[in-house]
Amino acid sequence: EVQLVESGGGLVQPGGSLRLSCAASGFTFSSYWMYWVRQAPGKGLEWVSSINSGGSITYYADSVKGRFTISRDNAKNTVYLKMNSLKPGDSAEYYCVRARGGHLDAWGQGTLVTVSS
Repeated sequence: EVQLVESGGGLVQPGGSLRLSCAASGFTFSSYWMYWVRQAPGKGLEWVSSINSGGSITYYADSVKGRFTISRDNAKNTVYLKMNSLKPGDSAEYYCVRARGGHLDAWGQGTLVTVSS
């Protein structure tokens, strides 16, 4: 069974940092691109970042470029999202997603990030 379990969310002040983790199981993690997608309350899904299977290629939404860093440890079957200089607009449920052939075919349950003073 494919499982993606996010952790690391919480309440942080503006300008603060968090690191999200996503532990994967049930599939060959090192063979897949992985994505982070977020959804703010009352809004649609927003792609945040993605990383290739080997970790050498990364992409970011303009809204987070320069502040967020995606990485992965294939030995630990884990993908990370380090978030710096957080803004209230970054408040959202953050989802770890597996990509296959360009399709997002497996989602975690999400971890909530709230940026507020």
